Amino acid sequence: MAYVSVNNNESIESALRRFKRKVITEEIIKDLKRHAHFVPPGQKAKLKSANARKRNRKRFRSTSAPRANGQNQNQNPNQNQNFNQNR
Repeated sequence: MAYVSVNNNESIESALRRFKRKVITEEIIKDLKRHAHFVPPGQKAKLKSANARKRNRKRFRSTSAPRANGQNQNQNPNQNQNFNQNR
């Protein structure tokens, strides 16, 4: 529980600011949202694995090789034109 004592020469606004900062650092709001409704164990496991997949995708996306500066990946630029002419 966040507790802030107001000093004699301190304004209410600064005490309120300190209280808000303390609530954020103690993650009281995050805990309240997590316990706002019941999540069954099966659903909790699904969410956990989905978050893990998302984290892995994000991690491997940043380590993968960069693409060819926005250019077309085809080796032969005339390949698409030849394909359209043969149709």
